[in-house]
Amino acid sequence: MQEKDIKTKLLDAALIHVAFDGWTESTFQAAIADAGVEPALARALCPRGAVDLALAYHARGDAMMLELLAAAHLDGMRFRDKIALAVRFRLEAVADREAVRRGVTLFALPQHAADGAKAVWGTCDLIWTTLGDTSRDVNWYTKRATLSAVYSSTVLFWLGDDSPGHAETWAFLDRRVDDVMRIEGIKGRIRSNPLLKPLLAGPNWLAAQIHAPKDRRDELPGSLDHGR
Repeated sequence: MQEKDIKTKLLDAALIHVAFDGWTESTFQAAIADAGVEPALARALCPRGAVDLALAYHARGDAMMLELLAAAHLDGMRFRDKIALAVRFRLEAVADREAVRRGVTLFALPQHAADGAKAVWGTCDLIWTTLGDTSRDVNWYTKRATLSAVYSSTVLFWLGDDSPGHAETWAFLDRRVDDVMRIEGIKGRIRSNPLLKPLLAGPNWLAAQIHAPKDRRDELPGSLDHGR
């Protein structure tokens, strides 16, 4: 059995226990026993135990979102609607809301906050990239940072939403996306205002030096152009 399959087996076994014990060492040990995996091998595949399984669960949701987007008919849709649909697909890909709730608790801990932020950033990067974003300047960052805020707030709202079909969550999501579109419109008007161009010369120069990572594996850090 390949390592990927073993990790999947561990994750499936862990999900049975997450609702009761969270993404904890107890859950990890129970998953090892239930999956019949050698403890040394399980630890080699998941050095941080349940934390690595929680990240694997997040990655599974991302993969399912991409499958839903690939099967969707996006032609003719406004871009803001594509963004909202992608976030909705990402949430609808979740089979176990309690596993997400427990994950939010896990990644709220200071020692795991960076992992949580990176996971959310990766989701938003997948959304923008899949929908055809070609920006390589500072906009690469601002788009993903803004969507990360929208996605995170929507997840928190969704976790407490018991409305039929999560209708209130989708309405909340639409409002947040509309807010972002209004901000982008204001930014565009400011940039095009000739009276403000002298004031923006310095910030615009600095922004022009910022570039998206050349290696797509470098999800968070970018680079400054130092004459390369």
